[in-house]
Amino acid sequence: MKKLLLLFILSISFSYSQNNISNRQIPSDTKVITNHSTNILGKKVNYMAQIGTQPIWDTSGEVIATLHYTYYKRTDINDNTNRPLVFSFNGGPGSASIWMHMGYTGPYSLIIDDEGYPIQPYGYKSNPYSILDVADIVFVNPINIGYSRILKEMTKKEASDKFFGVNQDAEYLAEWISTFVTRSERWKSPKYLVGESYGGIRVMALAHELQQDQWMYLNGVVLVSPADYELRYESGGIILPVVDFPYLTATAWYHKRLNNEMQSSSLGDVIKASEEFAYDKLLPALAKGGSLGNDEKTLLAESISSLTGIDVKEILDNNLIISTNFFWKELLRDEGYTIGRLDSRYKGIDSKDSGTYPEYPQELSSWDHAFTPAVNSYINEILNFKTDVKYNTWARGDLSVRPWNSDNLRVRRNFREAIAENPFLNVLIQSGYYDGATTFSAAKYTVQQVDPSGKLSDRFTFKGYESGHMMYLRREDLQKSNQDLRDFILSTITNNTPAKY
Repeated sequence: MKKLLLLFILSISFSYSQNNISNRQIPSDTKVITNHSTNILGKKVNYMAQIGTQPIWDTSGEVIATLHYTYYKRTDINDNTNRPLVFSFNGGPGSASIWMHMGYTGPYSLIIDDEGYPIQPYGYKSNPYSILDVADIVFVNPINIGYSRILKEMTKKEASDKFFGVNQDAEYLAEWISTFVTRSERWKSPKYLVGESYGGIRVMALAHELQQDQWMYLNGVVLVSPADYELRYESGGIILPVVDFPYLTATAWYHKRLNNEMQSSSLGDVIKASEEFAYDKLLPALAKGGSLGNDEKTLLAESISSLTGIDVKEILDNNLIISTNFFWKELLRDEGYTIGRLDSRYKGIDSKDSGTYPEYPQELSSWDHAFTPAVNSYINEILNFKTDVKYNTWARGDLSVRPWNSDNLRVRRNFREAIAENPFLNVLIQSGYYDGATTFSAAKYTVQQVDPSGKLSDRFTFKGYESGHMMYLRREDLQKSNQDLRDFILSTITNNTPAKY
């Protein structure tokens, strides 16, 4: 009998999914609630913080996974009926909501300098620009990120088929959101999605999935430095270097690598000149390929050099295409520096000056310094959430979400359908001019392709900032971007307005 009991105990102890750490397992359905007070834009705001996990079920009703979230709800107002509810996602795929949570819209933000560089000792402080004064916020961590985990034994293929792909991601997250809204009694609230980087793809896909399968209609979608997988496959690869070109000009201007005439112009003026050149001159030239004459090619190379700071010979050697990888290595090569991918204001130092791409992401290394210690201590000390499960800033190793399935991409097309079917749905795009990963110019191109007819153009608003991918890390842009988001939310709340054209 004792032997059987021992075997039973051992079977419980060792029957855990591939995503557990030792015998530690996050509860599938739990929450911790604390109450707080802060000041936003000089006014006192009282709010509740609810941190916990909410299950994901399979079709038979079995819990197969759980998602970790943090929900902030204002408590000093009498009527929440028309109070907006924002669901916030980061990207990767495989990146935690830590960036938006502790960097952008949450009630606390990182202790960093005014340009976004980490400061020791690491920590957090109240965020005087948070949008919590006008909207409640839910920060969501998809599978294997934060404390979110698969709880049922699955093979890698089974997990991928269920969770790890553009369409799979939207499907399970839409159902999770619907459950959260029901549990929180927020169906009457105007609803918004905010997604950064891959999160941009995620929320575009979610907008359609929520409408089609959950019958949930949104007031707004916010694309923060959005990615676009469909760009990879367009026009034989010549579109991407064209749409990224204005980013090269903006970054060269920032580092003072343009000629005197261009350098003395404003950032807005050089971007406009670069956009006109990219679409009117560069795109037709690249479309000609090898049929382009040598004299014409040389003239174009000289124009490209004046707009990017890259030597004419290097441009000719690369057939007029300056890849972003090469640009990050080449622009400041003569000074002995590389520049950052996600924020090209950052400089790095490689082991050798030769090569065609930087050895490491200097800006991301800098950000990891500050974010990971801040979020772990904040969750424990302020939100009072205790667990031995590791907080995954990134989903890597055994917890990787890759390979990520991008088959059957219809994100743009479906997003346009969602907007057309819902006259209340508006879109805000926020991008940093010095973001080389998901460039501001590519973001503009993406929304142009979402709505090729131009009939929905009044539903899109673009805002640019003089920083990088996480533009909110620069203090001036933290204030500006939150205010732009606040204004967008307030302007898209409809009262007694019929949903019709």
